[in-house]
Order: sequence, then C-alpha cells, then structure tokens
Amino acid sequence: MAVRDALPAPLPTSGLSVIARRIARLPFAVSLATLWLALMVVVALGADLLLPYSITAFDLKARLSPPLFFGGTFAHPLGTDELGRDVLSRLIMSIRMSLLIALFGTLIAATLGTLLGILAAHFRRFVETLILMAIDFQASMPFMIIALSVLAFFGNSLPLFIGLMGFHSWERYARITRGLTLAANEQGYASAVRQLGAGPGRIYGRHVLPNIASTLIVSMTLTFPEIILLESGLSFLGLGVQPPLTSLGNMVGYGREYITRAPWIMLAPATVIVLTTLSISLLGDWVRDKLDPTLR
Repeated sequence: MAVRDALPAPLPTSGLSVIARRIARLPFAVSLATLWLALMVVVALGADLLLPYSITAFDLKARLSPPLFFGGTFAHPLGTDELGRDVLSRLIMSIRMSLLIALFGTLIAATLGTLLGILAAHFRRFVETLILMAIDFQASMPFMIIALSVLAFFGNSLPLFIGLMGFHSWERYARITRGLTLAANEQGYASAVRQLGAGPGRIYGRHVLPNIASTLIVSMTLTFPEIILLESGLSFLGLGVQPPLTSLGNMVGYGREYITRAPWIMLAPATVIVLTTLSISLLGDWVRDKLDPTLR
C-alpha cells in the first residue's frame, strides 16, 4: 500500500502529444507530408495575423532585395519583388488564396459529380443516358480550352473562377458514384431498406453514400492537387486571380520576368506548389491503401 502511494501519478496525456505519437507511427514520407499540409493550413487560417507587411505595400528603396540566405536582411526574409513588395507577405496570402480555390473547387466538383451519379443510377433510361452523354462530352474536351474560353468570354472574377475550377473533373465523381451506386443497389442492405418503406433520400443519403464515401474521399485527394496546378497554370497565363489579390500561380507568372535577376520571386511560390501537391499525393496514396480492402 505504501509503495503504491509513493509511486508518482501518471501525467495527463495532452491532445497534442497524442497527435504527435500518431504522426510518428506513420511512414516517414507520409509524416513529412502531413506536417507540411498542417503548416499550410495554419498559414492559410492565420494569414492575417502572420503578415509582416501589407501585400500591396511598396518600398521602392528595397526593390529586388535578396532573401536572407542570399545576403538579405531580416526585414524581408524572402526578399522583395520588382515593386519592393515583401515576398513573404505575398506568399502567405497566396497560400490562403490557392488553398481556398482548390478546396471549394474540389467540394463543388465532388458534390456535383456525386449528385449526378446518384441520379443516373436511380432513374436510369433517359436521365442516365443524358448524364452519360454529358460525362462523355466533358471527358472529351480539354478542360484548359474550356477554361480559357469561359474566362475570355465572361471576364474574370473570383466567384466565377472558383466555380470554373469546380467544373473540373466532376465527371470522374459521376462515373465512380454511378458505378458504386448500381453495385450497392444490387446488395442486400439497400433492397432490405427499400422494402421497409424508406424513400430514395434515406436510402442514398443514410445507407449507400456512407458505404461509397471512402472511394470518393480518395478521389478528392487526387482532385485537390490537380486544381492547385490548374489554378497556377491559368494564373501564370494571366487569366486566374487578378490584382490586387494574389495566388501562387500569380506570383510565378509575375516572377518569370525576373528569373535571371531575382529568381527568389518565382522560386518561393513554385517550391510551395511542388511541396503541397506532392504532399497531398503522398497522403492520398496512403489513405487509399488504408481504405481499400483489396490491398489489406
């Protein structure tokens, strides 16, 4: 009794320590990818608090100042651009903008494709044929051509641009959802719930959709980096996010003119694009391996 009383009480386990231990159990590459994505999320959510300068603040005296590791100063750790704007401040705001566009674009594509896939599997015949024709048309057209045409004809605004990104790859979700829903309708649990008198909304929302959600989540991890790269490409061409807003592709596009004199303007956002898309791809592959029962 005395010995037991003398033992120190176990220290309470904090939530952060539990998360840290779980990350440590992951494969090394997946752990690095998770930490990098967590850093990007923190930067995106806390961008207003992390900005050292305004993204439109000019300092012509410090024009094209090099980064700290190239002989620069602590005032501008990542250097400045051709107008003396702080590259770090613009990079922080660009991360928020690019992740915002990619997130909402992915959610729009997943929602639209899933809804159309369920409608095609439920109504069949004319509705299914119509949706499949739309899927084939979307898959046969290069999306970059569609995006260039829409932006050139309707002009550019942030809501239109996000909606356009959401139009990318919806056909992938529609095909997957239709196939999985047709398979689920042939299984016993869907038929049993239908015979008990459940309506289509309850059958698909409460029973079918949760069973196919893992495949759709994996598809979202593939679409997210694709939209980041697509947004970067359009912004690089000057058709994406417009000033005074900024994005990663926008920074790369403006920095290409100074690649020989001030490469840090382009290298900083380009590095973030590469690391973010690579991290999402690594994490998506790991999630697929965990959720796919055939790979266990």
